[in-house]
Amino acid sequence: MKIVIIVALIAVVAALGLAGRAMLQDGRNGAPKSNRMVRALAWRVGLSVALFLFILLAYNLGWIQPTGIAVGR
Repeated sequence: MKIVIIVALIAVVAALGLAGRAMLQDGRNGAPKSNRMVRALAWRVGLSVALFLFILLAYNLGWIQPTGIAVGR
């Protein structure tokens, strides 16, 4: 379960990095701007929502349990 969440978080960060790279490279030297940044950010949002829904589903099915924080220790 941890591996799935870690892979999803890495994919979200990678999509954000691709969007940043597209933002910096598009439109240089008179080249027309593409919509690579928009697509990468859309992927990031989609992956984030999917990860959130997956965590909710995993909690409801009992695959993951909250551990809480020990108070007073």
